[in-house]
Amino acid sequence: MSQHVEEFAGRVDARLAGKLRRRASLPVDLLYDVAAADLVAVVTELRDGPDLRLEMLMDVSGVDYLDFGRSEWRTTSATGSGFSRGVNAAGAGGTHEGPRFAVVYQLLSITHNERVSLRAFCEDNEEPSMESLVGVHAGANWFEREVFDLFGITFPGHPDLRRILTDYGFIGHPFRKDFPLVGNVEVRYDNEKQRVVYEPVQITERTLVPRVIRDDARYDPTLKGRGNG
Repeated sequence: MSQHVEEFAGRVDARLAGKLRRRASLPVDLLYDVAAADLVAVVTELRDGPDLRLEMLMDVSGVDYLDFGRSEWRTTSATGSGFSRGVNAAGAGGTHEGPRFAVVYQLLSITHNERVSLRAFCEDNEEPSMESLVGVHAGANWFEREVFDLFGITFPGHPDLRRILTDYGFIGHPFRKDFPLVGNVEVRYDNEKQRVVYEPVQITERTLVPRVIRDDARYDPTLKGRGNG
């Protein structure tokens, strides 16, 4: 761990002792877990503390730990060719224990040129929510709308929580691990109704046969038997 990062970590720990739990990270990173109930107070202190001054919220992202630790690929026993690395997706289960959803906040101190990442877990897996940070960082507005749209995590206190990336009639939250890869509905424009319509997904099975087209001078019949010259 670099000296300046450790010094900054010491200031964070001194000011917020008992409210943050340090996580393992790369030498240049500072990662912490914070309880959902303490999130707003902690972020406010990180912003206003004169020795911290994490005044900019760079990003907010959601995490779904439903299949955490599960892999569809063999690594130690794989061969060097073919498709032998592929395994059944229902193989070894994940290793995560605890709440399914989390929200991760990336904070930047322009004053001290330091970064801190905070992770807070949603207490309810069925209706995940996290207190809005719009009152602390106005830039959280669109970030929280993205997380709501893609993960279905709500943010009580948000002034205008609605979808921002998907369409108005979109069903579900596409970044959830259990969201069907084919989606729930398909969208098309109906010429007769002169509007966009939503219909159940229809998948027609088809067999694709690869075809190689050799259409160049090397396969010209008139050149057969001639030398390279």
